[in-house]
Amino acid sequence: MVSDSTAEQENEMDLKVPAAEAIEGNIDGDLERAACTSEEPTASQALPEEPRKWIWAVIFLCFYGFMSSIKPGEPFITPYLLSTEKNFTRQQVTNEITPVLTYSYMAVLVPAFLLTDLLRYKPVLVIQGISQVVIWLILLLGTSLLQMQFMEFFYGVTMACRVAYSSYIFSLVSLNLYQRVASYSRTSILLGVFTSSVLGQLFISLGQIRYKTLSAISLGFVSFGLLLSLCLPWPKRSLFFNQARKQAPSETATQLATKAELYKMNSTEDELTTAVSPCSASRWKDSLFVQMLMELRTVMKKPNTRLWSLWWIFNSTGYYLVLFYVHILWSKVYPATENKNVYNGAVEAASTLLSALTAFIAGFVKIRWNIWSELVIGVITAVQAGLLLLMGTTDNIWVCYVAYVLFRSFYQFLVPIATFQIASSLTKELCALVFGINTFLGTILKSVINLIFSDKRGLALDVHSQFLVYFIYFTLLTVGYLASAVVVIFCHFRKQPRRQGIDQQPKSTELNNMVPEAEPLSNGKNAET
Repeated sequence: MVSDSTAEQENEMDLKVPAAEAIEGNIDGDLERAACTSEEPTASQALPEEPRKWIWAVIFLCFYGFMSSIKPGEPFITPYLLSTEKNFTRQQVTNEITPVLTYSYMAVLVPAFLLTDLLRYKPVLVIQGISQVVIWLILLLGTSLLQMQFMEFFYGVTMACRVAYSSYIFSLVSLNLYQRVASYSRTSILLGVFTSSVLGQLFISLGQIRYKTLSAISLGFVSFGLLLSLCLPWPKRSLFFNQARKQAPSETATQLATKAELYKMNSTEDELTTAVSPCSASRWKDSLFVQMLMELRTVMKKPNTRLWSLWWIFNSTGYYLVLFYVHILWSKVYPATENKNVYNGAVEAASTLLSALTAFIAGFVKIRWNIWSELVIGVITAVQAGLLLLMGTTDNIWVCYVAYVLFRSFYQFLVPIATFQIASSLTKELCALVFGINTFLGTILKSVINLIFSDKRGLALDVHSQFLVYFIYFTLLTVGYLASAVVVIFCHFRKQPRRQGIDQQPKSTELNNMVPEAEPLSNGKNAET
């Protein structure tokens, strides 16, 4: 298994990826919400009516995010399963236990997304807390293969429910505070994941405690997190469902009265009844699903949105597959005989800090993304492919550790850029739909790859062979991105002589016209910091 953010992914998160995914998941969630969310009815009243209430609510939620991220045993789940305390084989962990995580995440993702908004966040956070308690109870008491597969299932539930935290905080404050609270929530998660990794490493290396004891400590922390989730305030509004309910009465009264008058003049009584009868729920469905799905086709015609959406789907797939299986790789490259020789926690802590730093730096990068996006993505993907080849072939555990830290940091560098490139031209509803579809398609792709190469019902490859597959996967992506970059750059500079013949001041005009293209990243910088 593996040990975000999340972030930003944000931002972090489950057996094999617990810490890593937490960061990415929460970073991604915070950035998406900050970029997508626009006007909220009655939100502006929150600050003047109760100037201090929102402050304490945000502080409590950030404290909850910090405490719920502290699970010192997460970076050591794979060594625990492979140790004499659990005595599972590496083949069982690789081909029978780990794949369940991806399948369960895919199955729970869409229901969790819908329930988060319908139930107004808090119940989903409680479900997440219960799932985490179940995970560590199974790790403590479970002994069979089936029980470990159930543990992975609940990890999938935990991952799917993380969207509730990244969106919850925006329901507590007014619009002008969204950027600030996104920074607070992201920081709390990063600090929690970092603290968790450091504590786990200290317990193992200095305290020399058993993995079972470390799991018991983790159970104590997640139980406290569950209690905190029960004390969270219950928001009165959310992005889709509850706002529609809140707005429906006034809008319905006005619109139906107007329709009724028109039909009295031009229609029969039956027609009047037909005009008045549609309920707010049916109109909501039409506007939310039918119209947005039709708009989605238009949105995907934009080259920039299409490119970064494809990056989100394909590159995040490879990224999470690496996170799911890298701890198994480490255990094979360096089969430590003593707990004190396992450094998973230290590596996760280092990768957390470097990922946060690269995500922050991304906010200051200003280039003409309409021209250079494909090239930047292609070069970074090529570097990641090289790092995967190094991880899959080296016998030096420290080389493997460093390659993993760099691999994660390169991915996190592009996350905020992708988020704001996609979200900059979308409404909040369409933005949420695009990110949701991208995430779901990426999860489907992960499940397919897992089924073919990792699952015992497929090829059931060993972990080194899987990393060679991931290397080939990223290499194919690199070829596609670089080929696209050549076409885009060639077409751009091919048009330059024609422009010079038409425009007396070509350079000045072009640079002025290109300024808006770089602006979304400048906004991204502010949100990221």
